[in-house]
Amino acid sequence: MSDSLVVCEVDPELKEKLRKFRFRKETDNAAMIMKVDKDRQMVVLEEEFQVFEIRTTDDLTEAWLQEKLSFFR
Repeated sequence: MSDSLVVCEVDPELKEKLRKFRFRKETDNAAMIMKVDKDRQMVVLEEEFQVFEIRTTDDLTEAWLQEKLSFFR
Protein backbone atom coordinates (compact mmCIF):
# COMPACT_ATOMS: atom_id res chain seq x y z
CA MET A 1 0.00 0.00 0.00
CA SER A 2 2.79 2.47 0.79
CA ASP A 3 4.34 1.76 -2.61
CA SER A 4 1.66 3.91 -4.28
CA LEU A 5 2.16 6.89 -1.96
CA VAL A 6 3.62 9.90 -3.78
CA VAL A 7 4.98 12.75 -1.68
CA CYS A 8 5.52 16.19 -3.16
CA GLU A 9 8.72 18.14 -2.79
CA VAL A 10 8.72 21.81 -1.81
CA ASP A 11 10.22 24.24 -4.31
CA PRO A 12 13.57 25.49 -2.88
CA GLU A 13 12.64 29.12 -3.67
CA LEU A 14 9.39 28.63 -1.77
CA LYS A 15 11.27 27.23 1.23
CA GLU A 16 13.36 30.40 1.39
CA LYS A 17 10.30 32.64 1.03
CA LEU A 18 8.52 30.68 3.77
CA ARG A 19 11.50 31.08 6.09
CA LYS A 20 11.56 34.85 5.49
CA PHE A 21 7.78 35.02 5.88
CA ARG A 22 7.84 33.15 9.17
CA PHE A 23 10.51 35.34 10.74
CA ARG A 24 9.46 38.70 9.25
CA LYS A 25 9.41 41.69 11.59
CA GLU A 26 6.34 43.44 10.13
CA THR A 27 3.16 43.35 12.18
CA ASP A 28 0.72 43.88 9.30
CA ASN A 29 -1.35 41.13 7.71
CA ALA A 30 0.19 38.96 5.02
CA ALA A 31 -0.58 35.66 3.35
CA MET A 32 1.00 33.12 1.04
CA ILE A 33 -1.07 30.82 -1.12
CA MET A 34 0.59 27.63 -2.28
CA LYS A 35 -0.51 24.98 -4.72
CA VAL A 36 0.64 21.55 -5.81
CA ASP A 37 2.06 21.38 -9.32
CA LYS A 38 0.88 17.91 -10.29
CA ASP A 39 3.24 17.62 -13.28
CA ARG A 40 6.36 18.32 -11.22
CA GLN A 41 4.93 16.87 -7.99
CA MET A 42 6.06 19.99 -6.19
CA VAL A 43 4.50 22.54 -3.85
CA VAL A 44 4.94 25.99 -5.43
CA LEU A 45 3.95 29.56 -4.58
CA GLU A 46 0.66 30.58 -6.17
CA GLU A 47 0.35 34.14 -4.82
CA GLU A 48 1.74 36.30 -2.06
CA PHE A 49 -0.11 39.14 -0.33
CA GLN A 50 1.92 41.61 1.69
CA VAL A 51 -0.69 43.92 3.16
CA PHE A 52 -4.42 43.73 3.44
CA GLU A 53 -6.62 45.03 6.18
CA ILE A 54 -9.97 44.28 7.71
CA ARG A 55 -11.41 46.98 9.90
CA THR A 56 -14.35 45.02 11.31
CA THR A 57 -15.79 41.54 10.92
CA ASP A 58 -18.59 43.11 8.85
CA ASP A 59 -15.93 43.96 6.22
CA LEU A 60 -15.11 40.27 5.84
CA THR A 61 -17.67 39.46 3.18
CA GLU A 62 -17.55 37.13 0.21
CA ALA A 63 -17.46 40.13 -2.13
CA TRP A 64 -14.47 41.57 -0.24
CA LEU A 65 -12.68 38.22 -0.38
CA GLN A 66 -13.31 37.88 -4.11
CA GLU A 67 -11.93 41.35 -4.67
CA LYS A 68 -8.84 40.94 -2.47
CA LEU A 69 -7.96 37.26 -2.84
CA SER A 70 -7.70 36.07 -6.40
CA PHE A 71 -7.95 32.36 -5.59
CA PHE A 72 -11.75 32.85 -5.40
CA ARG A 73 -11.84 33.62 -9.15
